[in-house]
Amino acid sequence: MHENDNFIEVPFESRHQCWFCAEPAASHFTFPHQYHLVFNCQHPTLTVPSCSECVNAALKAKVRNIWQVDQYVKKFLIKKYRKDLAIGLNWTQEELANSGFEGGSFAGFQKSAWFMYEVAKERVSFRGWPLVVDGIEIEKDDGSDSFKFDGVCYPSIEEAIDHYSENFRLDAMFLRQVLAKIGIGKFAQAVRICRLYIGATPDEKSRALRDFESKLI
Repeated sequence: MHENDNFIEVPFESRHQCWFCAEPAASHFTFPHQYHLVFNCQHPTLTVPSCSECVNAALKAKVRNIWQVDQYVKKFLIKKYRKDLAIGLNWTQEELANSGFEGGSFAGFQKSAWFMYEVAKERVSFRGWPLVVDGIEIEKDDGSDSFKFDGVCYPSIEEAIDHYSENFRLDAMFLRQVLAKIGIGKFAQAVRICRLYIGATPDEKSRALRDFESKLI
């Protein structure tokens, strides 16, 4: 840690939290740092409280600013929790509670699955508090937007597309093409459409896209 590192101001209610995921902060992360030289960083050197897991992920991010580091860490968490996040895609809490797994080999899954889904969702969806140093807020300008869907806040629409494509075995490119036709505001509808075309040929998907376009004209 260098003497001129700028520790951000931490709200009282967040004094023990990781800036990236809200888990207990046992460490801190500084950006830019000596392992990744950045020549066009838009903000001064900043130090944020962090859990050890997020620090390890953040140090691997080869990006230009602290907000892009946050996106990188969230991508890491989505990958780490892919199976846990999939619980929320395939079950509701009530369905899982009434699944009839008691006493069987899936009893442990029934007890822990929804809890792990909630943990994963909270860590992925958490957005750190504003970055303030010496009373001055560091203005965010990273040119990217998060995308919130079904209770989970993804770092970008691309991450949501990849997550749903992987879990439902969808054609990611076809999902992008459908979204381009009907808009990201109809993400749920696009996923349902793509699930109907699992295993479809390229010609069948092309015809479907042409049908969507003709209906929108």
